[in-house]
Amino acid sequence: MIYLLPHLIEAAAEREPGAVAVSCRGETITYADLVNRSRALARLLRELGVSPGDRVGIYMNKGIDSAIARYGAMFAGAAYVPLDPLSPTSRLAFVIRDCGIRVLISESRKETRLSKLDASGLDLRALVGFESETLGYETHDWPRPEPGDPAIDPAVTTQDLCYILYTSGSTGVPKGIMHTHSSALAWAEVTTATYGMGPSDAISNYAPLHFDLSTLDFFGGARAGSKVVMIPEEHMKMPVSLASLIEQERLTQFYTVPLALIQLGGEGVLEGRDLSSLRRVLFGGEPMPIKHLRRLMDLLPDTSFYNVYGPTETNGCTHYEVPADLSIEDEALPIGRPYPNVETMIVDGQDREVEPGQSGELLVRAPTMMSGYWGRPDLNEGAFFYRRRHAGLPDVFERTGDLAHVDAEGLIHFHGRKDRQIKTRGYRVELDEVEAVLVSQPGVAEGAVFAAGDADGSMPIMAAVILAEDAGLGFDSIVAFMGERLPPDALPTIIDIRDDFPRTTTGKIDRRRLAESSVTNQDGG
Repeated sequence: MIYLLPHLIEAAAEREPGAVAVSCRGETITYADLVNRSRALARLLRELGVSPGDRVGIYMNKGIDSAIARYGAMFAGAAYVPLDPLSPTSRLAFVIRDCGIRVLISESRKETRLSKLDASGLDLRALVGFESETLGYETHDWPRPEPGDPAIDPAVTTQDLCYILYTSGSTGVPKGIMHTHSSALAWAEVTTATYGMGPSDAISNYAPLHFDLSTLDFFGGARAGSKVVMIPEEHMKMPVSLASLIEQERLTQFYTVPLALIQLGGEGVLEGRDLSSLRRVLFGGEPMPIKHLRRLMDLLPDTSFYNVYGPTETNGCTHYEVPADLSIEDEALPIGRPYPNVETMIVDGQDREVEPGQSGELLVRAPTMMSGYWGRPDLNEGAFFYRRRHAGLPDVFERTGDLAHVDAEGLIHFHGRKDRQIKTRGYRVELDEVEAVLVSQPGVAEGAVFAAGDADGSMPIMAAVILAEDAGLGFDSIVAFMGERLPPDALPTIIDIRDDFPRTTTGKIDRRRLAESSVTNQDGG
């Protein structure tokens, strides 16, 4: 009976023990070895005092060992907490303290940064991954598998936590999103069924471990018995190198953020490449510009493309298979229809369900959704909506904070974040819709729109753009294009033309830093 995430790799190992589970930088590990090494790690973690319900931190770059760390923590009955390898020390220390992490799994190349963490006074008990004489707590190398290494603790049930992902909150303070074995398994089940994943698949893992996109790769792949190919960080930075890796690994499914697809569709990147194995391309995390998607579809005519939507709090909840005749004149893709066993509802500001065609906040009820935010009762209070239809327990929906509407065909269309809706000069503007028009303009490679508060309290709209080579665009031509598609009050008053955007470690545009730097540029700072 499969009711815990580690059961997925146990079942895959029983079916085909020699099948490759994970590959990275030419190194591979079979499902049988992944089970054995994970159980050995669990034994050591238990000896170090880890028990069901504890949190184990994983502070590692991509590699085979990071997969062992994830399952080893769960075999010990703990929840794993992936730490962003590129985060500043202060943020790492916050997450470790906030989550009560006492045991950390890491690697020797992180020793210098771990020393800085140690100096910050963290209450860490032990580190696993390498031995060190410089750190102020006990350290242990990776354990070797031994006969009789324990299976998962029988006290662990499907309702227990299996991982916590930290994301930036609206205030800038990270918040931990808790997922149970139940929610993670439900996500693995729906993805393997929806996308037809199986043992013959070679599935990419582009997203870092701390980004929720990675859960589809690892857990959907394990459920299907597929090979998961981890994309090393160095390949993610170079489109030609990424294209070469996709070709060499004969990937059948590639799941990523729009930025990677925009870069792959660049001039000459796919020229001469044999990507005939690539059956499915999935993308999510932020809207995909139509013009870039159309170009990539033309380059890969035998590949199916899917727009995958879902906040970290729900894993995934809707998807949309892009039609082959997608028109470049379209401004935005629908986010599609709910997966099986998912209910969506759109409500107005008073939590009343709206009529089809009307916009409101998208709510989701699904077995894939989180159990709540770690240690944040204040956030949990507003995170859920309770529909009381019966005399018994209420139906529980997660509030996505996203604005959407359902069209006549039943497709859901995303309008942007509820907290990205502003009022400027008395007119309500959805910044994500303005951004969709901006990036649809020929000659605009990428764009972002944001509001900057004035001293008088108004909210002027600003934009930042990266132009295609030889685009020849300026403020007047960009605003003229947008003026044909938007009301006057929705037009940006300032456009910052840039060579690059600041980005998060997951590849998304870091709009907070972009807004701050663009305002500084305009102020002459």
